[in-house]
Amino acid sequence: MAPHTPRLVVPVDLKKKPWEQKLTLHNRWHPNIPPVAEVREGELFRVEMVDWTGGSVGDNESAADVKSLDLSTVHYLSGPITVSDVDGVPAKPGDLLVVEICNLGPLPGDEWGYTATFDRENGGGFLTDHFPHATKAIWYFEGIYAYSPHIQGVRFPGLTHPGIIGTAPSMELLRVWNEREKELEENGLGSLKLCEVLHTRPLANLPTSKGCLLGKIPEGTPEWEKIANEAARTIPGRENGGNCDIKNLGGGSKIYLPVFVDGANFSTGDMHFSQGDGEVSFCGAIEMSGYLDLKCEIIRGGMREYLTPMGPTPLHVNPIFEIGPVEPRFCEWLVFEGISVDESGRQHYLDASIAYKRAVLNAIDYLSKFGYSKEQVYLLLSCCPCEGRISGIVDSPNAVATLAIPTAIFDQDIRPKKGKVLVGPRVVRKPDVMKCSYDGNLPITKNLSANT
Repeated sequence: MAPHTPRLVVPVDLKKKPWEQKLTLHNRWHPNIPPVAEVREGELFRVEMVDWTGGSVGDNESAADVKSLDLSTVHYLSGPITVSDVDGVPAKPGDLLVVEICNLGPLPGDEWGYTATFDRENGGGFLTDHFPHATKAIWYFEGIYAYSPHIQGVRFPGLTHPGIIGTAPSMELLRVWNEREKELEENGLGSLKLCEVLHTRPLANLPTSKGCLLGKIPEGTPEWEKIANEAARTIPGRENGGNCDIKNLGGGSKIYLPVFVDGANFSTGDMHFSQGDGEVSFCGAIEMSGYLDLKCEIIRGGMREYLTPMGPTPLHVNPIFEIGPVEPRFCEWLVFEGISVDESGRQHYLDASIAYKRAVLNAIDYLSKFGYSKEQVYLLLSCCPCEGRISGIVDSPNAVATLAIPTAIFDQDIRPKKGKVLVGPRVVRKPDVMKCSYDGNLPITKNLSANT
């Protein structure tokens, strides 16, 4: 007997706002956000989702929507969804929830996405000290392939995946998150920086009622006020999974999520058509609306059996991810190395972030020799199927990181060769990405030896 088609448990209407949906979305983690649907073990079901901004960024010729984006509102997630076994008994704290991605893709009629950088005064990114202004590139999908009128001469297959998939935290775990992130925010300002550059990038995103959406809970009620001021933001990945942004979680993948509350109450969102390792521009995958076809399994007592706590309580665990068999195949790569020496020439001790920053900057400067602007390359490296690695983390004093770029995504040969560099993609549709001015006064890092 042929299998049933997936049951649609969370639909979305792209003409409506996240709070106007039939099943209201949410953008925080909290155990008391009520579930909007229930599924059983072994059932094939579908979850639809808006893009992570809820439609705030449009298919247009301006980056102004990125520059002015209210980051207190993201990410918009579909769920929570209660999972029960075949007898109707919900998942219990201490279980493992196995979520299998059976199928996924963009929502029909919405086959486009975008990659962007935020203004340094509003979120920034990994290279915000080099690229302080908001930019945006639109991508269009042709089956499994993506191309952009703003980054010409490039076409590649996407490895579509959800950026966020996770379970609800318990109140105890939520307190752990909020206490440690508050301590970091209060005491880390003078000592902790990303690649020695903090600028306006927050050390943590603490609970705030601003921009909060809590699913079925009506805004303005005492319950809403209480939850909004203690619910965790969705920006980082944590013990519950969440915003892991693992680019290889495509079709056929499985996620083994710890369960902290009855029913697991898992949610998902932040769909990506494609992403590079690190998602370096922050708004850096090809962001899109989409759907997931899923099946779940409950491993009773699986947390204790399979997950070893790396912290003071049994809650300090992390998910396990099983990568599926579907991914683009490339046989030729150009690999850029970085070491933990910054742009000023200062030596850092085994700092993998510095090393990866150097690898990315080296790749940007190299590819700009072939007719691309540096903004184009920055966005491209954030969303194309490039592979980042920590290649060395023990050989003092230099950590070594690498960034491998598949050469087949370009319509020209980008390898070093004898003679003069042949400049320029063969098909020029746009001169550059969409770009806003940077109106702040924070210093910009300059690499004086870089290709200008």
